[in-house]
Amino acid sequence: MKKMNCFIYVVLIFTFFCSCHQNKNKALPAASSRYDFENPILIKLPDGLAEISGVAFYPKDSSVFAIVDEDGLLFKIGLNKGNKIEKWRFDKKRDFEDIVLHDSIFYVLVSNGDIENIQFGNSDSILTTLSAFPYASKKTNEFESLYYDDTLKQMVLLCKNCEDDDSKIVSAWGYDIGTKNYTQSIYNIVVKPIAQKLSEVKLKLRPSATAINPITDELYILSSINHIILITDRQGKYKALYKLDPATYKQAEGIAFTPWGDMIVSNESKETGSSNILIIKNKQK
Repeated sequence: MKKMNCFIYVVLIFTFFCSCHQNKNKALPAASSRYDFENPILIKLPDGLAEISGVAFYPKDSSVFAIVDEDGLLFKIGLNKGNKIEKWRFDKKRDFEDIVLHDSIFYVLVSNGDIENIQFGNSDSILTTLSAFPYASKKTNEFESLYYDDTLKQMVLLCKNCEDDDSKIVSAWGYDIGTKNYTQSIYNIVVKPIAQKLSEVKLKLRPSATAINPITDELYILSSINHIILITDRQGKYKALYKLDPATYKQAEGIAFTPWGDMIVSNESKETGSSNILIIKNKQK
């Protein structure tokens, strides 16, 4: 029995040192000096927003507009006391993924690349137009993220899973808000430096939401599947990377910024618990 106990003890010690060695080699990215991702302010959402898939900040009254994954409903959610919620129907059931508010027009992204423009008319009536993604019938393309680049004067769509991409790149498509024309591969994100930071040789980067930080002029790319926030310049060149706790960011599908740099992230319910909005304050105001 003593020999057996000694053997078990040796095995445990060996396992411990091996684990420490592996963890030392697989160093995680440093914490952000601007955002405390571990301690966000949490706002719980009702069942009707269980599949919240995109958010856009509305500075006029510090609220957010949001969409849900499988229904054509536009929500307005107050972030102040009471969290008042309003909603309007703009379409039937489709796979809606992201929303951007620019010059009083909402741009809603469908997973196949279509973009629906939404405007409020008189008496809160809804006016919509749809731009069909021109390559939808020819290739398999899946998009979940949309943002506006004021230097390009275009909406930008990042591929989540596009047929022309391989595991080495993620391509960005442009959508001209004036002509409503699409442009393929306006830039590419190279996956290798991201994989090296995460010590994952076969990393598949799957963007789920994007937004430009108005304070730093950097692109923040949220990936729910990879549990990371990636920071690049406007051409997709790697700058920084932060790991997210899956317990807090359980299915993070939306990201937006306030003009003063606070970050807003939306979480789907992921089958259990409620969906929520997380507010991560800008520590460097």
